Amino acid sequence: MPVPLFPASAAWSDAGRLSVGGVDLHDLASEFGTPAYVFDVAEFRNRAAQLVDGLTARWPNSQVLFASKALPTVATYALAAHCGLGIDVSGQGEIVMALAAGVDPKLLYFHGNAKTTEELTFAVRSGVGTIVIDNADELDRLLAIPAPGQHVLIRVIPGVAPETHPSQSTGGSDSKFGVPYDQAHAMTEKIRSSEMVFDGVHLHIGSQILHAAPFGEAVRQLAEFPGCAVYDVGGGLGVPYTYAEQPPSIDAYLDAIVTAARDTLPADAKLIIEPGRSLVAIAGLTLYTVVSVKRTGRTFVAVDGGMADNLDPALTQQRYEAVIAQDRPDAPLVQCDLVGRQCESGDKLIGDLELAGPQIGDLVAMPVTGAYAYTLANNYNGARKAPVVFVEDGTTQLVVRRETYDDLLSTQLGWRP
Repeated sequence: MPVPLFPASAAWSDAGRLSVGGVDLHDLASEFGTPAYVFDVAEFRNRAAQLVDGLTARWPNSQVLFASKALPTVATYALAAHCGLGIDVSGQGEIVMALAAGVDPKLLYFHGNAKTTEELTFAVRSGVGTIVIDNADELDRLLAIPAPGQHVLIRVIPGVAPETHPSQSTGGSDSKFGVPYDQAHAMTEKIRSSEMVFDGVHLHIGSQILHAAPFGEAVRQLAEFPGCAVYDVGGGLGVPYTYAEQPPSIDAYLDAIVTAARDTLPADAKLIIEPGRSLVAIAGLTLYTVVSVKRTGRTFVAVDGGMADNLDPALTQQRYEAVIAQDRPDAPLVQCDLVGRQCESGDKLIGDLELAGPQIGDLVAMPVTGAYAYTLANNYNGARKAPVVFVEDGTTQLVVRRETYDDLLSTQLGWRP
């Protein structure tokens, strides 16, 4: 029977212990410690195939890119390339990791609203396939490098603001990303008079979008740019973080995009999408160990992680769910706040959560953390960043080790009076 919100491979054993990818989570925690990020490789493969096959069937001249800021590890870059995906990168560090993973630089699409001259030079010299130009200043820096034969897209503002957290909305007229249409047309002419290759336009309306209609609406805005060879319409498909959320299916998402593309874009143009969260979020979960159960005016179940390994609850007020990884059908459900160990009142992973008889030493599994939890990990209160463990077919592979205290000290030069 499926375990809600967890990867499709998740299952309860006869002994009532939760496993993912054929791996008992208690055994994994014993080997690698907690907190730990666990990533189901098969879930990623399956979702990548749904996206690639589904888009190709609807629009043959197409490409799916992995928006790698959602989970930027060398292992994830290698996995995405192995699944036939191109890679969306948003900084020099992401380019470095993708190249270290053996990704063909021609498959990289370089994004960002404030690329430095250093980053642009590195991208050009590394053979990055496409640079997505965000503004006229960036274009001038790129022209000064120079970059003969460099393929480029221009990011435009579609004026579509979907319903999502304000920090995750990127397509409205007040977005820091992209340029208005008139500026984009002027930049197009400047590129065409250079030695670079103008391929087309790019847009992105946001992240964690739970309705399909805005995606089609954004694609229809590209009628302002007829005759381009490439149209990159971004990503943003949401995922269910809670039992109540019901985002569009991958098929509904692709139908919305391609129906609008057929009405709007040249039939021979290349259509690109950039899923990130929808590829990795459900494939990942985080394991914690309960450190204390405190009853005051409320019941607080405190774990050995927190906002250092998942900033989203504090940053975007994202709601999550969690379960004790040991099934206790007869235990009373306890209404509690699942809180972290960082010294902030805002370090609340989940409020008003029901857990089955939480006790010190329990293993807690928090699903749908595959996107942005690792990305935004930090060293608050000297926390060491958690490891990333890939699971598949009953095996584990440590792909990012836990930081050590020596790692924390490695950049500290100290001071003496």
